[in-house]
Amino acid sequence: MDEHSVGQSSSSSDKSSPVYEPRPSLRYASIVGLQAAGVGAFVSALQNALGSHSRGAAGFFTRTGGTIGFFGAMGAAFALTDSVVANTREKDDALNGVAGGCAAGFLAGIRARSLPMAVASCAVLGAAVGAFDYGGKHIAGARTPETLEEKRRRFFKHPQTSPFQSSPPEASE
Repeated sequence: MDEHSVGQSSSSSDKSSPVYEPRPSLRYASIVGLQAAGVGAFVSALQNALGSHSRGAAGFFTRTGGTIGFFGAMGAAFALTDSVVANTREKDDALNGVAGGCAAGFLAGIRARSLPMAVASCAVLGAAVGAFDYGGKHIAGARTPETLEEKRRRFFKHPQTSPFQSSPPEASE
């Protein structure tokens, strides 16, 4: 009886707890940092276009260019902290996002040169990212997992059947 129960518990534990695969921290941080820098470039372009100054298009880098680096640094800090915490804990859950959001928020507060704002930004951004991760990493909440075939059927239109046709046409061999 003991051998049977040991066999069952090992197979059931394999199904319930998937094996953690480590994340490449520097690769993930550099990719997210570059993506965030792209968003920062867009924000910098908007700041340059909407602001009144005499620097012209060069103001994109000279006047508001720090925004690009700041967004990139926040993205890289988030991703690096998220993946390092996940690799250290060997778990992929919402606490990793809380730590990453806290790091990015703390960086935002430090840019404002205020320690109270850094701590508050850490708490707010960490809570927001943690809630997002806890909710299934979807804006609308967790969905039931669908196979690729189910997504395809739901996406494409279905032909209407004729009331005169009793069964679908069979392919002749």
